[in-house]
Amino acid sequence: MTDLLDIESYNYHLPPELIAQYPLEERSRSRLMRVDRATGAIVHGAFADILDLLAPGEVLVVNSSKVIPARLFGQKQNGTRIEVLLLHRLEGSRWKCMVHPGKRLKTAQWLDFSLGLRGWISLADGDGLREIEFAEPETYWQKIERIGHVPLPPYIKRPDENSDRQAYQTVYANDPGSVAAPTAGLHFSAELLAALKRKGVQIVEVILHVGMGTFLPVKSQRIDEHKMHSEFCTVPAATATAVNDAKAEGRRVIAVGSTSVRTLESFWQEGQLKSGSHWTDIFIYPGRKIQSVDALVTNFHLPRSSLLMMISAFASYHLIRRAYQAAVEEKYRFFSYGDAMYIS
Repeated sequence: MTDLLDIESYNYHLPPELIAQYPLEERSRSRLMRVDRATGAIVHGAFADILDLLAPGEVLVVNSSKVIPARLFGQKQNGTRIEVLLLHRLEGSRWKCMVHPGKRLKTAQWLDFSLGLRGWISLADGDGLREIEFAEPETYWQKIERIGHVPLPPYIKRPDENSDRQAYQTVYANDPGSVAAPTAGLHFSAELLAALKRKGVQIVEVILHVGMGTFLPVKSQRIDEHKMHSEFCTVPAATATAVNDAKAEGRRVIAVGSTSVRTLESFWQEGQLKSGSHWTDIFIYPGRKIQSVDALVTNFHLPRSSLLMMISAFASYHLIRRAYQAAVEEKYRFFSYGDAMYIS
């Protein structure tokens, strides 16, 4: 009998050649695996099929957070190269960040970047994170937008390229703050979204700025001992109204990506979606019921990741296990620039 709280239950073999290193030229040309929770059926198709799978009046929830050029390369005063990954802004020009290699920063000091950008870096806190405060608070962000790099995930084995600034961004991204893309949304083109709207599908937004909580691996052997890092999320009043009206009238709510689900679940109280903004460390795994969502568009996730655990909670562990085995056998493209899954 499978122990659903053991991290090894969420491991699987993935041939490295199935990890997508580049996006497709056309976003909506990716493949789409359809997984039916009620029947257990698994059907292979194209992402453009989503237009036929959603009905007029249904509500599609997207995460409009925008990826920032969060990866900075600089140097210490002695010339040693340092990489800084910005996580989230604290206030003014002060940011929480990660540093690599952290062992080379044993004292608080100035770091220098190109274009004259400078930042004062603190010592690590208990989580191994640091704070950096940039000089010239009025102009520092314009410099970061010019010299910062797209923070591609480590399983993409190449440096970021100019094309990634657009490709690693949803077409509806509007609110800067993420250090990783809400990748399920990368499959939607502007044309496909327009076609969905013409059909009568209601598209609404939430915001979850993707940070450490989403992309850090689960390290504890027992997954219920894992502690998610907090991420900032927002549900606008119009989104709460649209979702609540749909639920009351029996119309489906379809979330695009795990970040949309986590946001909706974080604001779900007493059978209704509340609006507002707050930090969330919600961790969804088998045994926890997802109440706000009727269907989900998602990517294929890393072994032993919190995202894989979340979709296992939504669709059942054994069905997702079977779907991933089929994806490997059918040579789907995995992870950020890969193919998609539609769970209904």
